[in-house]
Amino acid sequence: MQNRMTFGILSLCLGVLVFSLQDPLVKAVSGAYPVTEVMAIRAIVALPILIVLVHADVGLRALLSRRFGLLTLRAFIQFSSYTVYYLAIAALPLADAVALYFMAPLFIMALAGPYLGERVSWQTLATVLIGLVGVLVMLRPGAGLFDWAALLSLGSAALYGFSQLMARRIGDTESSTVMAFYQNGAYLTGAIVVAGAFHLAGITHAVHPSLEFLVRPWVWPALPDFLKMAACGFVAAAGMILLSQGYRLAPANRVATFEYTGILWSPLWGFLFFAEVPRGTTMLGAALIIGAGLLALNVSRRRQTVTVLAASGDPA
Repeated sequence: MQNRMTFGILSLCLGVLVFSLQDPLVKAVSGAYPVTEVMAIRAIVALPILIVLVHADVGLRALLSRRFGLLTLRAFIQFSSYTVYYLAIAALPLADAVALYFMAPLFIMALAGPYLGERVSWQTLATVLIGLVGVLVMLRPGAGLFDWAALLSLGSAALYGFSQLMARRIGDTESSTVMAFYQNGAYLTGAIVVAGAFHLAGITHAVHPSLEFLVRPWVWPALPDFLKMAACGFVAAAGMILLSQGYRLAPANRVATFEYTGILWSPLWGFLFFAEVPRGTTMLGAALIIGAGLLALNVSRRRQTVTVLAASGDPA
């Protein structure tokens, strides 16, 4: 059991690092290409990699799962989550978008009770409120600087959190490679359908950077840009497997907090690639969100320790 927990945490931390590399790559092409084209190229590149991994892990027959419906539903929830997140980073500094996205672990902890039956204490719910205070600090309502793209990042966090709870529920029978394969299929299918819908509707331009990134028509990419999009495919294949593995091996309300290791990378990539310097309110809000998550983890550990001691009859 302890080994599963350790491997789950390590898988998730590595997955967060790997996935963070996508953010600067996507942001770099967000001014000239649509998000659907980026996701489609990424999915096409990742497809053969995932086929090989599924074959080596559980065999291709495992793709014909009895839980096809749940796997597909989770995959399209992930597609929705990452689409709106990419739209957010087209308009926001990386540090802001990622810090808001880190409400995801708190959403996971809050929803683990009603969805998975995992016990969630009032202390854990209180930490969610602390995290929301951090969000308000970052958004600075009334300051005249609010960008509605921030809500996209928060919406992405909620969708992502629920999809990872689903991974915990179906992980007893489905491997992380199978879940990653379904996710990739949803990315490719969803990107083509969304792009086709905007093309048929004749919507090709928008004022806001996030909407422009969504509705812009597909164009043949220059080689350097194509390589950036293709690199996302390799990153995605590894990241999807590592994250799914993390939530498959460990309880959601324990492993979710380690998503916060990603806060180490986003300001670094933003500074190195886009000369973005995080604002003071961004750092303060992120500190509140991360602090809330760490406090929730500590509460969870203490409750589990008490439960084990009570079960063993130890009066300590």
